[in-house]
Order: sequence, then structure tokens, then C-alpha cells
Amino acid sequence: MKAAFFGALLICSCALGHAGDTKTPQRGVASWYAESRGTANGERYSASSLTAAHRTLPFGTMVKVTNLSTNCVAVVRINDRGPFKKGRIIDVSKAAAKQLKMIGSGVASVQIEVVGLAER
Repeated sequence: MKAAFFGALLICSCALGHAGDTKTPQRGVASWYAESRGTANGERYSASSLTAAHRTLPFGTMVKVTNLSTNCVAVVRINDRGPFKKGRIIDVSKAAAKQLKMIGSGVASVQIEVVGLAER
């Protein structure tokens, strides 16, 4: 009986691990970056790839980013950590920023929604 309860507890805690990040769209400020450096998952940064940095989502997660001012959308893959500036929820690559029409401003009010979870 104890083993079955422990197993159920373990399953539940794993299922809830990213529930807040994946089920509810988030709104906040996005920025973009074009630095030539490595990413937190070990990939080389590519300004021409549709990628992004997020503080907590697992690497490989696919996220739909919508610019709330223009309604432009980009679907990006999380491959880095950040943003580290207070008030920002995601940093997108230059290619994603072009799709979102935020190159000139550097930042945009966005909504982000998980559209695909990374495989473990």
C-alpha cells in the first residue's frame, strides 16, 4: 500500500512540474538578441533560426509568440535560458523578431503559448 501511494505521489508531482508554464498563456515583454555565442543547451546561436530563451520551459519546447500590437506570430523552439532583465518573459532570435515585426523597437508586448512539449 505504501509503495502504491508513493508511486502515485511521484507521478502527480512530475505531472505538475511545469503545469503553470504550459497550460496558461503568459503575457509580458519580449526582446530579441543577435549575439554570436553558445546557447544554454550547447547549440551555437543562429540569428536565422526561430529559437528563443525562456527561464523555465524545457529545451525543445515549441512556443507560439504573438506580438499583441501587430498580431504577428512566430513559433519558436526554446534552446536557451533568459531573459535576465526584469519584466521580460522571453528573448527571441533575430529571425523570430523579424516575423514579430519588433526589430526596430527591440521589445514588444507579447503572449506566449506552449504548442509542443519537449520529449524527455
